[in-house]
This record gives sequence, structure tokens and C-alpha cells, in this order.
Amino acid sequence: MKKLSAPLLLAAAALAAAPVHAASDYAKTKYPIVLSHGLFGFGEIGPVNYWHGIPGDLQANGAKVFTTAQTPAQSHDVRGEQLLAQVKEIQAITGAAKVNLIGHSQGGMTIRYVAGVAPERVASVTSVSTPHKGSPVADAVQVFSNVVGPIGTDILASVVNAVAWLIDLGDGSTSQQDALAAMQNLTAAGALAYNQRFPGGVPTASCGSGAATANGIRFYSWSGTGLLTSGLDPSDWSMATTSLLISGPNDGLVPQCSSHLGTVIRDNYNMNHLDTVNQVLGLVSIFETNPKTTYRQHANRLKLAGL
Repeated sequence: MKKLSAPLLLAAAALAAAPVHAASDYAKTKYPIVLSHGLFGFGEIGPVNYWHGIPGDLQANGAKVFTTAQTPAQSHDVRGEQLLAQVKEIQAITGAAKVNLIGHSQGGMTIRYVAGVAPERVASVTSVSTPHKGSPVADAVQVFSNVVGPIGTDILASVVNAVAWLIDLGDGSTSQQDALAAMQNLTAAGALAYNQRFPGGVPTASCGSGAATANGIRFYSWSGTGLLTSGLDPSDWSMATTSLLISGPNDGLVPQCSSHLGTVIRDNYNMNHLDTVNQVLGLVSIFETNPKTTYRQHANRLKLAGL
């Protein structure tokens, strides 16, 4: 089982200590907010947090927040079981009956797993820049894998798994990586199969909204369609490059319509795939809503909904 991330352990220690007085209660939800990162993600490595500045901003506005860590490169199911174990620990720490789950990229699929197998533990599911209908980038990787054959695929997978293992090591764990399983899950075919197992909040129309509520859980989503959003962020160029594999508006990895789940808050922020978690290191568009603001406003939305 995946161990709790260092930030989660620190959060547990903080909750056991004297309560912290927030600057406001604007984001003070009824249930704790639990964050789940995406593919090749992490909770915290040294001074770098995957959710750059977002947890601190939420806490300063009254929210109780936990950043979790799953295996950087693994299937939705494996990551989902890891997150479920962490949710149970968070509930034990806080005494909360439920949690509000927020997942970025593959993290959005991870939180849907928990909502599907343990709906009684989940108040809301919010996906950010998640490919619920699959990503053409993953499809392209699948095609490339077919071209290079089993041997070439195994070699490339070994390299990618090694990189993911190093990310995991930096986050304090050494779990088994499976980049191929992750990529297969993120293809259009993989997403279709997953949606048949966990249909809650998934739109039936090609580019519509999904059910706002399913199994007593509220579903939300948001995403962006920006690419070169900051002149200072070198990762913008990688997003612009991968976007060439996708027809129509996208964030560099996820098509606009594929990001829809439940109530679609907005799907056209001037943000690319990394901007929606305030990366890299806060280098985002100065002409768009700050990513920290989107999470703070959503926490208030959950609060007003009694969640």
C-alpha cells in the first residue's frame, strides 16, 4: 500500500496540535478537502509542492486540506486503492464522515474510483483538466508503441518507469511503476471502459455536462484551453507541442470536451494543463484568474452547498 505523503503526515500532526486561526472562513467547507495529483505527479518533493501555493491559500481561508500522493505512473485502479486507503486515514484523523475530493489530470480519474467503490465516504468529486473521454496524446503513444513493437515498447517503458520511480523516491516512496497501464487507461478506449464501470457525472453527450449528482455525490469540473500562457514558463512550449496531436481547443494534453464531468464550472480558462495547478512555480497568465483563486472560489462553492 502506498504510504501517506509527507505533507499528509505533517497535516495530521498539525491537526493534533493547537488549531490554526485562518484569516477568513471563506473556504471553510464542512468536510476536508483531499487533493490527488496526476500522472508523474507527487505530493511534495523538497520545497516543491505539486499544488504550488494552493493548499496554503485554502488553509488561510479556513479549509482543512490534505495533499495525498499516489504512485506517479500506475493504473487508475491501483492509484484509486491507494487514495482510498489515505481517505480512510484522513477520516480517522479528522473524524469527518466524508471528504471533498479534488483531482488534477489522472487524479480526476483516481478520485472517481474512490467515489465509485466507496460513495459513502465522498461528499463531492471535482476534476481539474482530466481526460474523462481519453487523451489523443495517450492514443498517439499507443500507436507509437504498436510501431516499435514489444521489445521497443518494453525498453521505452523501462526508461519512463525509472523516471517515475525517481519522482516517487523524492516523495518518500518506492512503489512499483507501470507507465504502460497508465497510458492504456488514458486512451479513448481505456476511458470508455472506465466510464462504463464508473459512470457518475460522465456526460452522455459528446460535449455536454454530466449529472450534477450521482449516488449522493456532487460532481464538478473545470479546465483550460490556453497553451503559451506565460512568456517565462518553458513548459508552455511542451504543451504547445503536444497540443498538435489534438484537434480542437485543448490544454496541451486534454481536449476541452473530454474534461467535462458533472457541473462544468468553466472549460476555457486561459490556462494550459500545468497552469491549472499553478505550475510551473506560479508562472501563469497575468491576464487570467489566478489558479489559487479558482480553488478558493470552488471551496466556497462547496461550503455554500453544505459540503
